Amino acid sequence: MNPNAILTKTEKETLELLAWGATKKDIAKKRSRSIRTIENTARNIYRKIEVTKINEMSAWYFCKNFNISFDLSPLKRTIIAISFLVLLIPVEFFTRVDVIRTRTVKTALTRTNKRGDETDYQYLS
Repeated sequence: MNPNAILTKTEKETLELLAWGATKKDIAKKRSRSIRTIENTARNIYRKIEVTKINEMSAWYFCKNFNISFDLSPLKRTIIAISFLVLLIPVEFFTRVDVIRTRTVKTALTRTNKRGDETDYQYLS
């Protein structure tokens, strides 16, 4: 990552929207540009800040805008990661939220009477 990259105003705006999770299509609509233009702008941003993935680009944006050091030592990174785990694990174990949702499918059965008319018979779930 290049912490000293200089971006144009358009690149900064596009980078901000991408970092916050907007799609290229959304950005194109919002800025009244074509998707190709936004893709080219994103490509220029990747090249200037020397990253290859959107996650790296987002990390670069947040580090740059919130004055987070690019050069955290492995020990500091480990301590931060463990801190987040300590905060998140109790939430996972003590909240009663179903992660897997099931869906019931009702199947209609029909019965044909002697005259050949179909009538609803019952529903199974």
